[in-house]
Amino acid sequence: MRLYLDCEFTRLSAAAKLISLALVAEDGREFYAELQGTWRLEDCSDFVKEIVLPQLWGGEYAMPLIEARLALLRFFATYNEELNVVTDAPAYDWGLFCELAYHDGKWPKNVRNFPTDAATPTAMNDEEELPHYALLDAMIIASMFTARA
Repeated sequence: MRLYLDCEFTRLSAAAKLISLALVAEDGREFYAELQGTWRLEDCSDFVKEIVLPQLWGGEYAMPLIEARLALLRFFATYNEELNVVTDAPAYDWGLFCELAYHDGKWPKNVRNFPTDAATPTAMNDEEELPHYALLDAMIIASMFTARA
């Protein structure tokens, strides 16, 4: 089962901190979480402040790191098959995903421990710039693969 991953984070640098993470599965199930307490506004680039942060949902999706990790692990546990994570930005998204997925020094048993690198998505959007929003971006990546299947 492929899970299409996208993350939003504070800035394009090695010091990036995870803001939100989304997974869209081939079977249509979705996981979305926004991290609280792991990043500060001062950590964010101007781009993130202007484009990413206004799109956060908050509410039930905003959670501390431990709660987000446990929610992610519960999501993985709903699958009986191997999960293959696909991302268009492995240099950033995969590392941030790993930070959330590791629990007590263990990797989830049913998740492959390396990503599938997707080409950068080129969505059909009538030349409008798409918002940088983790759940929407994960859906776009998923649509790239399902359109080919």
